[in-house]
Amino acid sequence: MLGRLQAIFQDLAGKWGVQVLEFNGETDHVHLLLSVPPTIQASILVNNFKTVSSRYLRKEFAPHVQRFYRKSIFWSRSYCLLSCGGAPLSVLKQYIQQQAGAD
Repeated sequence: MLGRLQAIFQDLAGKWGVQVLEFNGETDHVHLLLSVPPTIQASILVNNFKTVSSRYLRKEFAPHVQRFYRKSIFWSRSYCLLSCGGAPLSVLKQYIQQQAGAD
């Protein structure tokens, strides 16, 4: 499921003109490092990623998802968004790669 989620995010990023620099996830959340043009509202981007990915994952992994999610909500309403202008990308990528679930 995590691999499919990465593919969904890659596809969405292309449609938004955003670049996925790093991706990883755990059982209850994902980490994305994105390069986002300053003209894109971050909250709208995040909500679109969550809405579209939820729709695909619920459809494609219905038997598995239904065991854990009884309500129509896949993602929580919250998210953590950090800007990192000036931070070394290598450090940020390394952090994401080291999260549980890394290959």
